[in-house]
Amino acid sequence: MRLDEIPLLNGQEPLTIEGMPTDDLPEPFHVTTDDQLRAVSNLTRHRIMAVLRFEPATITQIAERVGLAKGSSSYHVRLLERAGLVKVVRTRKVRGVTERYYAMAARAIVLPDPGEGGPDVLMRHAVADLEAAPAQSERHVRMAHLRLTEEQFAELGARLQALADEYRELSDPSLPDASLVFALFHPAPRQQAEGDAK
Repeated sequence: MRLDEIPLLNGQEPLTIEGMPTDDLPEPFHVTTDDQLRAVSNLTRHRIMAVLRFEPATITQIAERVGLAKGSSSYHVRLLERAGLVKVVRTRKVRGVTERYYAMAARAIVLPDPGEGGPDVLMRHAVADLEAAPAQSERHVRMAHLRLTEEQFAELGARLQALADEYRELSDPSLPDASLVFALFHPAPRQQAEGDAK
C-alpha cells in the first residue's frame, strides 16, 4: 500500500512524491517495521510529508504550513527522520544557529497491504483531509457501484492511474494544493458485510 500526495498509495502500488526534483532520490521506500508504520499512520505526520513532497522546508516552515507549534513540528519531523522517511538535505547558519531543511527520503512510500479488515491508512487520511477542507472550496466526490469483468476492472484501474500520473506531471508547486484519491476494489460479499454489521 502506498501513501500518495506525498503520495501514499494503497495496495500493491507505491506512493509517489511528486513535484520535487527526484533525480537523486532512491526508488520507493518500503515500510517494513512497526516504527515506520506508526510514523506514517499519524495524520499530522501525513500532512508534514505532504508539505515536503514539493520542496524542502525547515521545522519553522513546516509548522507554519501545517498549523503546528514549532515544538510539535520538530517532534513529528524527528520521528519521520528516525523512521527513514524524511532526511536533512541541506543546512545553513542563521544568526549562529544551524537551520536544517528536510525533504522526503524517497520517490515513493510503499505501505504493507492492511489485509482483510485491517485499517487503510491512506483512505483514513484522505477522508480526514476531505472533512477538514474548507466547506466553500470546490470538490468532486463521487461513488459508483459497478459490475465489471476482471479485464474491465484491470483496464479501469490502469486508466485511473494513468490519469493521476498525467495530472501529476502538470503539477506546479506554486499553485494551491489539490488532492486526488481513488479506490477501485471488490467489496466484501454482501452476506459477509451484513454479518459483520450484527
